[in-house]
Amino acid sequence: MKNEKHGNNWSAYYSPDSGRCFAEIIYTSREGREQYNYEITREIYDRLGTFKDDIDNERLIKTAKITYSFENTMYGTLGPERTVWDEEANEAMIKAVNSKKP
Repeated sequence: MKNEKHGNNWSAYYSPDSGRCFAEIIYTSREGREQYNYEITREIYDRLGTFKDDIDNERLIKTAKITYSFENTMYGTLGPERTVWDEEANEAMIKAVNSKKP
């Protein structure tokens, strides 16, 4: 099974060690950066990348449980600058992402 999927603004990861799936959506522009991490189900992971439009992939990801957000723009912070809703899930996602790097 493929352990990583990507779109224009999103990436999804499957951790074979834990059997958990995660996704992140990142928007960057001259105005700033926004990042949202989610713990997704295996069903959501399997469906990602099957849509013709990346907006549909992002909509599907957003149906899952959010675990972390970072929102900071030149117009001011849209929400808490860094908010972690689920520390354990966020750390598991970081581990899954880093396990793919050489």
